[in-house]
Amino acid sequence: MRKLFSLLVLVFFLLSCSNQDSGEMTADMSVESYDRSGADMAEENLAFTESADVEVEEVENKSAVRESEGNNRKVIYTADLQVEVESYQEITEHIQKETERLGGYIVESNLYNDSDGRSGQITVRIPQEDFRTFIEIVEKGSTKVVEQTVSGQDVTEEFVDLESRMKSKRQVEERLLEFLTNAEKTEDLLKISNDLADIQEEIETLIGRMNYLQDKTDFSTVTIRIYENNVTLSSIDDDDLNTWEETKKQFMRSVNFVISVFSGIIVFFIGNLPVFLLVGVLLLIGFLTWRRKRKSEKS
Repeated sequence: MRKLFSLLVLVFFLLSCSNQDSGEMTADMSVESYDRSGADMAEENLAFTESADVEVEEVENKSAVRESEGNNRKVIYTADLQVEVESYQEITEHIQKETERLGGYIVESNLYNDSDGRSGQITVRIPQEDFRTFIEIVEKGSTKVVEQTVSGQDVTEEFVDLESRMKSKRQVEERLLEFLTNAEKTEDLLKISNDLADIQEEIETLIGRMNYLQDKTDFSTVTIRIYENNVTLSSIDDDDLNTWEETKKQFMRSVNFVISVFSGIIVFFIGNLPVFLLVGVLLLIGFLTWRRKRKSEKS
């Protein structure tokens, strides 16, 4: 009986020792996960972590998108207007004033001068909550709206996906920082540093994309093409309304024209008088010769 009891005590002691050793080995593996073939172990840990994060990420994305559908959706609004105005200068000043009042800013402004008048294009960024208000202001300030196009792009799902990916990348970054703190071998330090740099670069890319989408949704883009169509009647001077003076001028023009005609006729006949005399003498001789001949034929 004593032997059996001693045997049981020995077995229990051995089992407790083995459990303690396995716990220490597990701790060592978690701290020095990069010791087993360096880069291979790092890649396995990252691949496993990212695969698990992707599964969690998909579930979180679906639930987050459903929640956001009823709340604040992120939509990028753009508008393209083509208007006709009486004064290009007045409408541009009006647009600039209203843009500043609503908290927006002008991105681009172009002006063209041609034979038909002035035309140009202005691109402005307006806070999304004042998007419709600004379009109505431009329409009221113009004489005619030739064309209007308004479009929206829903990026809610993409934004939620970026947030989830950012969360998972941050978790991977924290784990790599823990590995970097506990690593002892130079080879492990270099490998963890490279992997950490890659993760941080991906995080910066995600942040840049999220900032871009946030800016596009916060401020809507409105492009306005302006054509000046100002038809005005030229003013009549008081001098143009002096009928008596204009009548006297026209009468003198007519008299001068008649005098110039008679003067031309007189100059023509007097100047060509020798020619006319010669022609007359020849005609007279011919006539007398013809008359004499005719009398002789009758007799």
